[in-house]
Amino acid sequence: MSGLLKICFLLISMNHAEITHSQDSEDLPPLLHKAVEEVITGKYLNALLDVLHFQSSNVWTADMLTKVMAYFHAQEVMFTISSLQMSIKSYLKNLLYQPRKLLSELQQLDHQQFQTAMKYLFNSRKDHLEMGNIILDWENTREKIFQSPGVNRTLFLITLDKCFLALSALDCVDILSQVLRMSAVNYLQPDVIGRLPNVLQEDAFRNLSTVFKDLYDKTSANTQRALYGWMKQMLQKSYDISEFNESTSWVSAENLWILGRYIVHLPLEEILKINLSEIRLFISYDNATKQLDAVYDITPELAQAFLERINSSGFDMRNTSTIYRLGLLVCFYDDMEQMDAAVARALLHQMIKCNQLRGFQAEVQKLKSQLLNIAMQNQTLNDVLGSLSDAVVGLTSTQLESLSPEAVHNAIATLNQVSGWAKSQVMILSSKYLSYEKVLSFYNVSQMGALVTGISTQSFYSMNPKELSQIIRGTTSQYLPDLSPAQQQGILRKIAASGDFSSSVKDTQGACFKEISLSDLWKQTGYNSSMMKEKELRRSQALYLYELLSKKNYPVELLSAGQLVKGVTCQLIESMGTDIFLNNFKFFENNLHVLSPYQVNCLAWKFWKVSNASIPPFLLSVLPVEYLEYVSGPSCVPFVESLGKTDMDLLNPSLHKKNAVLQKVQECLNGSVADEYDVDLLGNLICLLPPAFLHGSMSLKAMATALHQFKLCRQLSHEQKTEIKYKVLELYGTPKNWTAETTLDVGPFVALLSKGELNVLAEKFPDIILQIGKTIGWISSAEELLSAVFESVSNVTANMESSLTTPDCLGTRAPSSNEIIKLAEANVFWSVQELKCMDAGTFDKNVELLGTVSGFNSSQLIALKEKAKQVWGSLPDWKSYHIVSLGRIALALTEHEIEELDLHSIDTISVLSQQTEWTLTQARSILQGFLEDSGQTISTLKSFDLVGLGAILCALNSSEIMSIRTAEFSAAVARIGLLLCSTPVLRQFKKITESVFGPATSWNSSILQEIGTIAGGLNEDELKAFDKNLMPYFQPKGIRRIPPEIFQALSPEQIANLGPENAAMVTRSQREHLNALQLQSLQLALDGARPSTPGTQHGASATQALQTPALSGAPCLSGFSIWLCAVFMLHLPF
Repeated sequence: MSGLLKICFLLISMNHAEITHSQDSEDLPPLLHKAVEEVITGKYLNALLDVLHFQSSNVWTADMLTKVMAYFHAQEVMFTISSLQMSIKSYLKNLLYQPRKLLSELQQLDHQQFQTAMKYLFNSRKDHLEMGNIILDWENTREKIFQSPGVNRTLFLITLDKCFLALSALDCVDILSQVLRMSAVNYLQPDVIGRLPNVLQEDAFRNLSTVFKDLYDKTSANTQRALYGWMKQMLQKSYDISEFNESTSWVSAENLWILGRYIVHLPLEEILKINLSEIRLFISYDNATKQLDAVYDITPELAQAFLERINSSGFDMRNTSTIYRLGLLVCFYDDMEQMDAAVARALLHQMIKCNQLRGFQAEVQKLKSQLLNIAMQNQTLNDVLGSLSDAVVGLTSTQLESLSPEAVHNAIATLNQVSGWAKSQVMILSSKYLSYEKVLSFYNVSQMGALVTGISTQSFYSMNPKELSQIIRGTTSQYLPDLSPAQQQGILRKIAASGDFSSSVKDTQGACFKEISLSDLWKQTGYNSSMMKEKELRRSQALYLYELLSKKNYPVELLSAGQLVKGVTCQLIESMGTDIFLNNFKFFENNLHVLSPYQVNCLAWKFWKVSNASIPPFLLSVLPVEYLEYVSGPSCVPFVESLGKTDMDLLNPSLHKKNAVLQKVQECLNGSVADEYDVDLLGNLICLLPPAFLHGSMSLKAMATALHQFKLCRQLSHEQKTEIKYKVLELYGTPKNWTAETTLDVGPFVALLSKGELNVLAEKFPDIILQIGKTIGWISSAEELLSAVFESVSNVTANMESSLTTPDCLGTRAPSSNEIIKLAEANVFWSVQELKCMDAGTFDKNVELLGTVSGFNSSQLIALKEKAKQVWGSLPDWKSYHIVSLGRIALALTEHEIEELDLHSIDTISVLSQQTEWTLTQARSILQGFLEDSGQTISTLKSFDLVGLGAILCALNSSEIMSIRTAEFSAAVARIGLLLCSTPVLRQFKKITESVFGPATSWNSSILQEIGTIAGGLNEDELKAFDKNLMPYFQPKGIRRIPPEIFQALSPEQIANLGPENAAMVTRSQREHLNALQLQSLQLALDGARPSTPGTQHGASATQALQTPALSGAPCLSGFSIWLCAVFMLHLPF
């Protein structure tokens, strides 16, 4: 598009040209004459393309501009240069921010102009375009064009409509490929597929098919079906139609290869007709395995049909070479008769990839279990452990416990590659492996792979610190994020106690670095900005390190150092010079997801101060609401587009502010979402549209595109989902007429349908409804869906009675492993009696899954707890892995039962503490049990014990808290600062925090961030003493924990400086204790009013210190239209 500006520059240059009135059109070359005529009629795009084409084969001469201007004069075209400039500016605006208009303009191009446009957009190797002494940045321009979803959609549609008539098919396929691959939005919709060419050269068809195969996962199920239909139509054309009859198939080996993943859309009867020689040829292809490895959405019926044809074609289905070629078809292997152990093991080895299937995991687990039994014929589990692949995940804790340490050691090369382990399984296998090795070393740990998470915290702490340092640096470090916080703390504390901590801190990468305490960071030296690039930082760490490193590094070095940007304070932003700020703003923009709303607010004010004419549109949304008045007309589209690419929660935590921004967005859309272009423009904002707007202002045309976007939204309200449901019903009609593809595309929104509608779908597409149910989890709005899932599954197995012979269980159906795996959260609908009648083996195999069901009520949990006692024996005999595997079932344990458990391991406690529903007495029992069984007192607890205890620490009394060792507390304080304990407990934590960091009145920003909720233990005097500039550095959770009677002690100035995020966390109770001036200050903070700087006088009132500047007084504005023009020009990609 920047080439359009050439005309503008060209015409400006004409102002300086010598004009000869006697010249006429005969002096102009025909193409340039055509271009000049197009300028006169306002067809600037046509003119630009003609000028570019002319320039490609002609040299501009010195008198060319003179001739052009003379022609204008001869035609008596009376415009001034400035008026023409304005016309072109308006034209540019319409093209770049009105992609529908661009589509219309492109549709009117002739073949030559279209070819020129495609050449410069897609095939030009030029970084710059030159015209005389005018040089334009074409590479940057193209990049900006392709970043616009709307313009990209236009390019996609115009390529479909015009390209195959103007360019070679291969070139057009290449262009389509570029547009589709570069865009984050998928423009392939079922209605668009009908516009694909129905005649294509073979090479072009193959290339386009490859593009569609690569984009398979980005397309909707209905689109996949439509693309399959198009590919089928094209493939059938290459065959003589007379060859087709009811018994022959158009599907050849080559066609199967071309279809790729689309083979899952072949009808069952078509698969069964495929010529056996073609099947044999296809399976013989080297890439057949790769293709069959990717059919993640194949159904059992289709897979078994393919297996039957492969078998009939002459392949030995029990030959290892054949088995390796079957890809994901092995997940549905069903010929089990007289199978020998070697074949079973070969199948199990291939089935490691079956966890990639979309659904049918219960059937896969059942098959693995059958193969496992065959693989172990005449052999012990110890003998075959290393050859069972990931089928070992299906072994019960009892089976794993029976393994010898030597067998685990010998099989470690297989076991360390398996994924999907339950925590209890990992604990057992790790213990077995390490008991064989005797000494825990870096080498032994490095052999364990994912099993490293089963090493106890105490074992890590007992290791040689040099060996631990190697773990942090070595390949095993990839598993460190999977360790519990207690395990990570155990490693770090041991290293910290050695002389090797300084170098280890520098080498610690990723999430593990976040576990290093602030006090430990203080003790080290030798930090530099480059070592921070690969580390995840807590905000407290970033605040300290940024301030430290800013004394010897330039801002660009620090801002480009990954998450170190979290530590930039408002004062630092304010103190940046204009050039430094503007030149480095890209680092802030690229890291918006890690910045706090307060930091973003500071950036907005800084930008407004130094260059309000060029402020990025999304930053206007974080300034006070009145600044939204600056968004209208031409600035609307860049405003909405930039907001759509960010996370609004990061910008506006305040509901009132968010609503004001959304109101402006609706105004910019002229009150409606009319079509797919509006959906493109909205981006992430579509998730925030109010229910009433969805109801009355979203067209069905837009809804067809928006549905996929809605499925990606993280937090839609029930009201929003309800409106989406009505739109879905309007779009697709009654569910009884839905296809399987439509059901898949509607996805989680089927949960909003009525019970009757759900039953219809569950009967037609049980596997799809099952798949959707497993992804939703327990939410009240999904109860009907989960109920339908339960009824669908249980109807199939209604006659299965309990194997238990007790009187209570006679005639009672009992849950089977197959059902439990299928149901997931829908297991909540088992009755207490049915759970009681569960077979012991079924419980032992599925206890971990049952422990994750969030909807079980207390009666169901008690029934499962009693079942555990029945299966595992008396409570004192339970091992740590038993307790860990219970999950929520552990909540049913009484205080007395907890006392009977062996709770010596902090790793057991660490898992128990993750449950959030413990009563205070239960938590107290867990604490006492741990202290007694581990032989410790509060005063001997180490930092990793404190971290592992987690929420159980909230059960400590005052004297116990004060007996915690300061050094251990300081290492764990950031974790403790995440706990939501009672105010008395927080007050005691505050006291011990002062022994670490000094009096509360001396705490700085990094300390306030470190202590989190412990700030809820501050008293009135301490709270009032904090400088107003520290208020944004309280953690939001910490603000909520401050009792209302204490919170009211804050001055209006302090409240006004809370920052948007902290202000949004103020509770209703806290609000009710504030006076009018304090409430006014709170509103200023919520609105994002200008934060006061260190130079603000303390005596000024909050309203003076944070007074919003009058918009009309902005220094660079002489009027709204000038500002608007400046904003617009900034965002044109020149």
